[in-house]
Amino acid sequence: MASGSDRNPIIIGGLPSQVPDFDPEETQEWLDSLDAAVDERGRERARYLMLRLIERAREKRVAVPEMRSTDYVNTIATKDEPFFPGNEEIERKVLNATRWNAAVMVSRAQRPGIGVGGHIATFASSASLYDVGFNHFFRGKDEGDGGDQVFFQGHASPGIYARAYLLDRLSEAQLDGFRQEKSKAPHGLSSYPHPRLMPDFWEFPTVSMGLGPIGAIHQARMNRYMEARGIADTSRSRVWAFLGDGEMDEPESLGQLSLAAREGLDNLTFVVNCNLQRLDGPVRGNGKIIQELESYFRGAGWNVIKLVWDRSWDPLLAQDRDGVLVNKLNTTPDGQFQTYATESGAYIREHFFGGDQRLRKMVEGMTDDQLLHLGRGGHDHRKVYAAYKAAAEHKGQPTVILAQTIKGWTLGPNFEGRNATHQMKKLTVDDLKGFRDRLHLPIPDSELESGLPPYYHPGRDSEEIQYMHDRRQECGGYVPTRVNRAKPLRLPDEKAYATLKKGSGQQQIATTMAFVRLLKDLMRDKEIGKRFVPIAPDEYRTFGMDSFFPSAKIYNPLGQLYESVDRELLLAYKESPAGQMLHDGISEAGCTAAAIAAGSAYATHGEPLIPIYVFYSMFGFQRTGDQFWQMSDQLARGFVLGATAGRTTLTGEGLQHADGHSQLLASTNPAVVSYDPAFGFEIAHIVRDGLRRMYGSSDEHPQGEDIFYYLTVYNEPIQQPAEPENVDVEGILQGLYRYQAGERGTHAAQILASGVAVPWALEAQRILAEEWDVRADVWSATSWNELRREAVAVEEHNLLHPEEEQRVPYVTRKLHGAEGPKVAVSDWMRAVPDQISRWVPGTYQSLGADGFGFADTRGAARRYFHIDAQSIVLGVLTELAKEGKVDRSALKQAIDRYQLLEVAAADPGTAGGDA
Repeated sequence: MASGSDRNPIIIGGLPSQVPDFDPEETQEWLDSLDAAVDERGRERARYLMLRLIERAREKRVAVPEMRSTDYVNTIATKDEPFFPGNEEIERKVLNATRWNAAVMVSRAQRPGIGVGGHIATFASSASLYDVGFNHFFRGKDEGDGGDQVFFQGHASPGIYARAYLLDRLSEAQLDGFRQEKSKAPHGLSSYPHPRLMPDFWEFPTVSMGLGPIGAIHQARMNRYMEARGIADTSRSRVWAFLGDGEMDEPESLGQLSLAAREGLDNLTFVVNCNLQRLDGPVRGNGKIIQELESYFRGAGWNVIKLVWDRSWDPLLAQDRDGVLVNKLNTTPDGQFQTYATESGAYIREHFFGGDQRLRKMVEGMTDDQLLHLGRGGHDHRKVYAAYKAAAEHKGQPTVILAQTIKGWTLGPNFEGRNATHQMKKLTVDDLKGFRDRLHLPIPDSELESGLPPYYHPGRDSEEIQYMHDRRQECGGYVPTRVNRAKPLRLPDEKAYATLKKGSGQQQIATTMAFVRLLKDLMRDKEIGKRFVPIAPDEYRTFGMDSFFPSAKIYNPLGQLYESVDRELLLAYKESPAGQMLHDGISEAGCTAAAIAAGSAYATHGEPLIPIYVFYSMFGFQRTGDQFWQMSDQLARGFVLGATAGRTTLTGEGLQHADGHSQLLASTNPAVVSYDPAFGFEIAHIVRDGLRRMYGSSDEHPQGEDIFYYLTVYNEPIQQPAEPENVDVEGILQGLYRYQAGERGTHAAQILASGVAVPWALEAQRILAEEWDVRADVWSATSWNELRREAVAVEEHNLLHPEEEQRVPYVTRKLHGAEGPKVAVSDWMRAVPDQISRWVPGTYQSLGADGFGFADTRGAARRYFHIDAQSIVLGVLTELAKEGKVDRSALKQAIDRYQLLEVAAADPGTAGGDA
């Protein structure tokens, strides 16, 4: 039977990086030989020789490890550490004050009657990682550029607030308003990094785990994209992402590592706080998460820096001539290291060093207290500085720093390394006293024994505070800070939209293609054309956007190093370092992250970009809905297009591609302005108004609105009508207008339809008039969601202002006086049009595609869901029968006449139409 280590190895073969050299002269001879081979014969020859040596070593049974991971020691050896330019004593005092205030803020927020809690253990473990960055690396925005972009770990927010308090960026009242955003307004602080809630402070929302890493990768890429296209100088900007080791379990955390390596994003540094714990227990109790992550990142092409042990281990490692200590470090699982963090020095002596005479001898001159304080690398300022400096200077690859820490560090034995520490929010009096003593803070017992524990501030004129201000001034300003320096764009005039408003004549095109034609015209605009950022997940051709390839080209920092297989074609695939189109492969998550980075560039770098993210609608709000929340939280702007929309329109693809609900999902996001247009001219007005609202200026929003647009467009080709004379533009934008009035018939009815359903409604209008003596008006409901949103706002106003004249929702006013029952229809589930039912005057009924989609012809699918033209006729007749306007026998006649119970009897409808 295999041993435990065989079944679950906790170190993957690596090369030693911090062991004694027994024969330095011989080592130097080997190194000199390699140098000579490189200098005289070139890198290729040297590479060949190295590979042959490895091959021969294996033949001789010399254990040559694969370079997936290295020994469980620091990557940067002690002798290679750079000079530390800071004042470590002052920085320790600053950090102690920050640690105290962070813990006290959370503890005070948990007081009786409030109980909103918070998290203190995460920051306690990562405090030094942040402090070194604040003091020496994170660039602010005072020099007029975007500075550095720092993605703070969400659960560490109390520490960031605590530091801002010391710098007078936040007040004591604001610290006491932590997690009480409304009741303590204007002094409330958000729980986590939320730019929408604190738009002058936070830049990037990160607490939805996994979205910070992928967001950081695409932010670094967007920086390079903007520089390559001449939009902004981002050459000095570095992206820092602070992550948890448990967070790396999220697929989004690791899913785009290869992109960062492939594009050589050496402006990106991941700092993974490896405190070995998740929210409820160890990350890899039986394994070694640092070793595992090292293998992932190395395999993906990243530069890996391991920061495992603090300086107290250096003398021990220097004694380790036969590698017994390194071997012990390599083979001890994380769960045991977590236990060592909670036990005594005597326990460590017995259980870690006691099993081997050589290890016992190493520590025989050390006290138990000294053993207890053998520390983790992430708490050592000098070691952290060395890692950050190496990361900032590394070229050609992104860097990940894997820093080992202890969760709850300095908070005392009840917190440090405990499985429950993430959920612990309140410090007892004894905890506070022990914490204070460990931090050497001058706070008397009397202030801890009665009332709420106090915040600590050494004084504005103190050496510590002046040091903090000086360091931030040297680094270009305070971090985090969000600034919107963007100026409103000069938007295209009416000419840009003229083609779409003329219709398509005899040609049939889908609304997806109508939008693409408009986008192509907008990208030609001299003022804003270069600011559009088309984004698609490997389906530009599906959406008819391959016509952009020759002119806009696909962004690739390396250009196109091959001859394209379709180079002779007019629409050949073309890549360029200055390409405008982002082609993120088969990754909707990557595309959404790119859209977020582009859509927030107006604030990040003061240069607006207009992302146009086009995707299979089923794979948008359903697949990456969490990222669309991130997009709204980051105040990003732009257009997202749910192409090939509808439950019955995408023929042949079946259930997993049949979207009949994304409009409903979109309605849950307050920042999303969503439309379901039927015709190209509607799209023209919607896009023009969207550009005005997001990138223009108004009295209410002088720098534009923090919203983004969602348009569902279809792949069913139709003859796009020209814009009607005196078209109701307000109705298009509000969400409802009468497109075509009924001309004849005794009985009146109203058909409300959206998107691809409007042509069915028009056909139903004809049948009702010719066969049933019914005069039906057809309304285009361009946005069920916006109609509901406005109605809800009206109701709220009326609720709170009963003394004022009561307002009437737009949909109610619009349909006031419209005769007969109202029947709504769309290619969505009924819940989408049902959103407005309570505000529709008179009788209201909806038809929809509820249930799972399936593969079939469009006609068969619509007959199955009873939403085709003939089913709309039946719906109208049914409502008229309820009112006594039509005899009920007409209903059975209609069912039989149109064979509504026979799916196969339906006209198959149009076929094809990818765009």
